[in-house]
Amino acid sequence: MKRSEINSIIREAEKFISDCNFILPPFAGWNPNEWKLNRPQLDYIVKAGMGWDITDFGKGDFKQYGLVLFTLRNGFAPGTIGNSLPYAEKLLVSRYNQVAITHYHKVKTEDIIVRGGAPLAVKLNNLDQQGGLDHENPVIVQMDGIQHQVDAGGTVIIEPGASITLEPRCVHSFWGHEGTSLVGEVSSVNDDKADNFFFEDSPRFPMIEADESPYRLIVPDYLA
Repeated sequence: MKRSEINSIIREAEKFISDCNFILPPFAGWNPNEWKLNRPQLDYIVKAGMGWDITDFGKGDFKQYGLVLFTLRNGFAPGTIGNSLPYAEKLLVSRYNQVAITHYHKVKTEDIIVRGGAPLAVKLNNLDQQGGLDHENPVIVQMDGIQHQVDAGGTVIIEPGASITLEPRCVHSFWGHEGTSLVGEVSSVNDDKADNFFFEDSPRFPMIEADESPYRLIVPDYLA
């Protein structure tokens, strides 16, 4: 992705998040120089991968395949030395018909909560015994504590204020339904490097073409 595209995406996301009356933590608004000045205090934020995160899943078409994320809090991957939180929280901006591609987690359990904007469409499958998509057996999920059965490959619509719980090995993709959706994610510790499993060769973080200076730093800028 070009840095200019990433910069534009973050500016648009900031406005949308503000319009939804969600307030991000102060470090969300730091420019690269402010990051540099505060760097001695930021070891936890860097280690936990907190902050802005823009991805096109290596597709090169952010409008159709992509996601804006901001990690508000997170622990460290299991086995990492040091004290950390046992949970994570993210804010996601999922645009109209913009697909966060099919994936699952082996460790993380997550609640996906629509915080504002448009509803969110979530497509669900189980894994079969070979680790592929199960196209036959229904998926059993909880939505706001109520158990639902969803046909294999079926799509559920999560309205603003509602949520769905995705347990490990529950295969899912999602996109904004009828508009842009502001989504909260509350989960166990998030490990983007080791606990994202896609069904195609899709890098989690983008390669960045530096055609202009960063407006905000994103997670790959300080995890590299």
